[in-house]
Amino acid sequence: MECDVRMSRVWTALLGVERTVIESVEIERATGTGGVGGGESVLVVGVRASRRAAGRCPHCARRCRGYDGGDGVRRWRGLDLGSTRVYLQAKAPRVRCGEHGVVVAAVPWARHSSRFTRAFEEQVAWLTAHTAKTTVEVLMRTSWRAVTGIVTRVVAERGKGLDRLAGLLRVGIDEKSYRRGHKYLTVVVDHDTGRVVWAADKRDQATVRAFFDALGPDRTAALTHVSCDGAAWIHDVITERAPQAVICLDPFHVVAWATTAVDAVRRRTVRDLRGSGESDDAAEVKGTRWAVLKNPENLTSDQKTTIAGLAKANTQLYKAYIAKEQLREIFTIKNDPERKDHARALFTGLLSWCDRSRTPEMIKLSATLKRYRALITNTLDHGLSNALAEATNTHINALIRRSYGFHTPAALIALIDLTRGGLCPPLPGRS
Repeated sequence: MECDVRMSRVWTALLGVERTVIESVEIERATGTGGVGGGESVLVVGVRASRRAAGRCPHCARRCRGYDGGDGVRRWRGLDLGSTRVYLQAKAPRVRCGEHGVVVAAVPWARHSSRFTRAFEEQVAWLTAHTAKTTVEVLMRTSWRAVTGIVTRVVAERGKGLDRLAGLLRVGIDEKSYRRGHKYLTVVVDHDTGRVVWAADKRDQATVRAFFDALGPDRTAALTHVSCDGAAWIHDVITERAPQAVICLDPFHVVAWATTAVDAVRRRTVRDLRGSGESDDAAEVKGTRWAVLKNPENLTSDQKTTIAGLAKANTQLYKAYIAKEQLREIFTIKNDPERKDHARALFTGLLSWCDRSRTPEMIKLSATLKRYRALITNTLDHGLSNALAEATNTHINALIRRSYGFHTPAALIALIDLTRGGLCPPLPGRS
């Protein structure tokens, strides 16, 4: 069916394309190839680029001299109309660009090297950021491999010309395991915007240095705070590249050290009781595991009774539990300027008690806390934690689960940038 000017405008609006001329609209019977079931009717819309959009390089958008007809006619998958698949069909000539050589001419309705329209890709990207992969596959009638390519192209285009590292003052650095076999990403978040600003494969000093290389010396000098866990490979590079930045140790990891120490006290106590033939007492102490590891506000009534019983039955384990809770309390008051000195005093008192406790696990904990005392004090003074980075890790876990894993870090990084980096497009036709 040939289209006049009026019908061309109608189809342009329906297809969500710009700078495009509609030449024909036909219904065809699919042949069963390309993922289309045999006998299914598809809508094929013949199109061409408008005069101003034709003959341009897909990389630099310059108008170029024609080279040849390329591989002939191509088709691009568009958004379905109702329950009918839509394909845009057009010639794909090649042009000669002075900078990029011979390339297929850009088309205004699709990205370079894509067989999908922009509207289709943007809807797929939005759905991928908000729902599970099986839902996207079924709803859009495509494959997860195609979705991965779409996300990569959308993120690359939306990130082009966007300086995501501009204006950074306070950042958090953390590592995230994404696959078995010690496969890790290093992720950097901006505490002020809440967004992921940089991510890369591996977790080592070279990866952290790569972040500071991307940041540049001037913007590195503008950093005021960096939050992280106790990894020395992060601390050393920060001290080397951004010595003016205050390093704040994440409270969650510090309290986790104390929790590990308390559990070590419990396990040693169980072994000692069994060794002395007190099996009943050993079983009772063994059963206190979750009571001594959980936060007080999360204890059940039975667990509260267990904690109360520890005060009389096993003084050493009970005191280790109290020390762990004192450390946790120290970090809960870190954001109160009026209680900053009190937090410092509590921390000093905790270290003193651990040293005098004659409990090997608590003495070891004290040595660890002293080693990081300056960074812990920074956390108490400035009230900055790595909670945002940890929340991002939780979100990445959800992405990995609903995508059933990733074979390459690039695919996961693209999805992280889409969902947490502010690069998710709006749905087609909406701002």
